Amino acid sequence: MNKPFVVGVAGGSGSGKTFFLNCFLNHFSDSEICLISQDDYYKPKEVQPVDENGWINFDLPVCIEDNKLLDDLKVLISGGTIQKKEYTFNVNEEKARMLTIRSSPIIIVEGLFIFHFQEVAELFDMRIFMDADEELTLNRRIKRDTVERGYTRDMIMYQWLNHVIPAYNSYLLPYKDTADRVILNNAHVADDIIAVTRELSQELRSSIFHDTTSPEKK
Repeated sequence: MNKPFVVGVAGGSGSGKTFFLNCFLNHFSDSEICLISQDDYYKPKEVQPVDENGWINFDLPVCIEDNKLLDDLKVLISGGTIQKKEYTFNVNEEKARMLTIRSSPIIIVEGLFIFHFQEVAELFDMRIFMDADEELTLNRRIKRDTVERGYTRDMIMYQWLNHVIPAYNSYLLPYKDTADRVILNNAHVADDIIAVTRELSQELRSSIFHDTTSPEKK
């Protein structure tokens, strides 16, 4: 097998990475593409850094086992298979689902700090940066965390101001200009992102598989 084509997808909280990836993956079969998520490499909660007010700050590069992420990515690039426990908020590690990820012609790596981890970033053949206005990303975060995590607005705002925004400015924004594609996701309708993923998938399919068809997953 030829060396896989590795795509890094980064973007701040609420930028729409998850929706973009779901749409993008749908244009390929399971044998053509695989996804590795930085979130699955969070260190155990008990060793995460705590701020001056006693809040765990998950928005720092030190929260991630970046060496393990790098090692697993190299295994996939070499054609191998990895196994990793899936990170899900409020799910204990013992109950986490075990993921088996097999190498594919296209490997997607997504996460907040993947461009900041230099050795990881050097393996990307394409870098995609998801961008959106701050007010919109905050509103998306509020909606997600109140529904999925049971946070109050005050809790969300504390994290946003003290953790999320400082991390974005320090560890994401400086790499925006290094991206091959900056995708602005300010639309309130899905059609724009769906169109972008269709165009990008056709471009990759043409260059990697020499094929312009785009069979969607069932």
